[in-house]
Amino acid sequence: MRARLSDIAQQAEVSEATVSRVLNDRPGVAPETRQAVLTALDVLGYERPARLRKRSAGLVGLVVPELDNPIFPAFAQVIESTLAQSGFTPVLCTQTAGGVTEDEYVEMLLDRQVSGIAFVSGRHADTAANHDRYRALLARPLPVVMINGYVPDIAAPFVSCDDREAAELAVAHLVALGHRRIGLITGPDRFVPVQRKVSGWRSAMTRLAGVAQSDLGPLAELSLFGVEGGEAAAGRLLDRGVTGVVCGSDLMALGAIRAARQRGLSVPDDLSVVGYDDSPLMAFTDPPLTTMRQPVTAMAVAAVRALVDEINGYGAPHSEYLFRPELVVRGSTAVAPTTARLPYARSA
Repeated sequence: MRARLSDIAQQAEVSEATVSRVLNDRPGVAPETRQAVLTALDVLGYERPARLRKRSAGLVGLVVPELDNPIFPAFAQVIESTLAQSGFTPVLCTQTAGGVTEDEYVEMLLDRQVSGIAFVSGRHADTAANHDRYRALLARPLPVVMINGYVPDIAAPFVSCDDREAAELAVAHLVALGHRRIGLITGPDRFVPVQRKVSGWRSAMTRLAGVAQSDLGPLAELSLFGVEGGEAAAGRLLDRGVTGVVCGSDLMALGAIRAARQRGLSVPDDLSVVGYDDSPLMAFTDPPLTTMRQPVTAMAVAAVRALVDEINGYGAPHSEYLFRPELVVRGSTAVAPTTARLPYARSA
C-alpha cells in the first residue's frame, strides 16, 4: 500500500498523508486537492474505494466507432484534450468488428459512475437502431452529447457537420470545372449523415448540373464505408461513364482513385475525386486529395462545452449545432475531359 500511496501522491503532487485522508474519506482536504487525488487514481488505473465511487465527477466516457478511419482519432484527440482542460478525465471506448459493442461500453462506463458520455458517430446516427438506449441514459439522469447524427425527439445536445451543404459544395466545385456526369459514393442509407449527403447531391445535381431527378439513380452508389467499399462503388460508376465522383469519406475517395488506376485511368485527368473529412495525411496522398473538411476542432470543443454545461447543471440547448464544411482543393480534381470518355468495357 505504501508503494501505491507514493505513486498516487506523486501523480497528484500531494503528500502521502493527504492521499490517505482522501482514500479514507476523511475531512480536512480541499475539494480541488481531493479531485486531484481521485483523478490520479483514475489515471494510474487503480480502483476507487467503494465509498468514493459516487465522487467520480471527473470521469467522462468517449465512445467512438473505430480508429481505422483517421477522422475518429482526430475527434478523440481534441475531445480528450478539451475535457482535460475542463478538469475531466476522458475514458476512451473504441469499437471494433466483433468486439465490445456500444451498449456494453455504456454499461462499463455506468459502473465507473461517469459524469457524462460523448458519442461520436454512434448508434444515434443509425435510423434503424433503437434509440431508447439514449432515452434511458437521459432518464437516469446522465448528461450525453452526440456528434454527427441527429435524433429529433432525444433531449440532448447534438453537434454535426452540415452534410447536405458539403455534398452541394462538392458538386458545385466539379460543375465549375465542367463536369456534368458526377457520381456519388457513400455509405448505407440508414445513416443520417448519408441521407443528408444524398439529399444535397441530388439537389445540386438538378440545380447546378441540369440532371433530371429521374436520371440520378444510376449515378449514386451506396456501399460499405472504407477503401474497399469506395473502390467497388467507383468501379460501377466508371462503367457508367462518370467523370467526377463525390465521396462520403476520404477513405472511400482513396478507393475510388484505386479503382480508376486499375482501369488505366488518370486522376484527375480522366476522373476527378472529392473526399469528405480532410482527415490527417490527405494532403500527402497521390494525388493530394480534394476534400470537404469537417471543422473537427470547433465541433469537438462545442460538444465538450455543451456536455460540461449539462454536467454542471447549466443545461445546454437540446438542439443540433450545425457546422459549415470547407472545400479544400488539391490535386485530385481538374477540368472535365474535353471529349466524353466511353464507359469502361470489361474484358471477356
